[in-house]
Amino acid sequence: MTVHLATPPQHPYPHTTIARRPLALGFFGALVLAGCGSSPTRRSGDAASGAAPWQTRASRMPPPATQPPLELDPRGREEAVALATLVINTPYTYGGNTPHGGFDCSGLVYYVFSHVAQGSAMPRRLPRSTAEWAAATEPVDDDALQRGDLVFFNTTGALFSHMGIYVGQAQFVHAPSSGGTVRRDSLESSYFRPRYVGARRAFATA
Repeated sequence: MTVHLATPPQHPYPHTTIARRPLALGFFGALVLAGCGSSPTRRSGDAASGAAPWQTRASRMPPPATQPPLELDPRGREEAVALATLVINTPYTYGGNTPHGGFDCSGLVYYVFSHVAQGSAMPRRLPRSTAEWAAATEPVDDDALQRGDLVFFNTTGALFSHMGIYVGQAQFVHAPSSGGTVRRDSLESSYFRPRYVGARRAFATA
């Protein structure tokens, strides 16, 4: 199977599905987000030459997990990246979390990590909203960012209003917005760089 990392014209998508699990985990303060229906609607170009890199963003210290951290098996990192890449071009659907039904941003993460967590002794169900994912994961310094970590953005005025899966080389896979498809974007793009609020880890420290 050839994995397409660009965004070619839409075509039939993979049909591997998982059963949708009930929501769990409490809300992260007042940040109650079912998905990311207000996330960006266009693909931005790369940042202008000479602009400060995304790592030098001026931001507050990301809050620690407010739920017990998930601490999934770190051997699942590459599986998470592969699954996220395989569903590139799947249409955006608000509230969606399967290749059949489409994805919103947190639904894509839920789908990927549900597969990664299969066979693990999970003490609770996985999060579903962006706020719940932030609540159940630990912040990661930018210089320690690894493939499979989660990256978060403020696209609506809320600290955790959009999210994606980091795949290396300042790239992440995400479900952007209504009318769009799952795609790969750059943390250095002129749209995402100023809205990036940090990365968080769902995996245990190796």
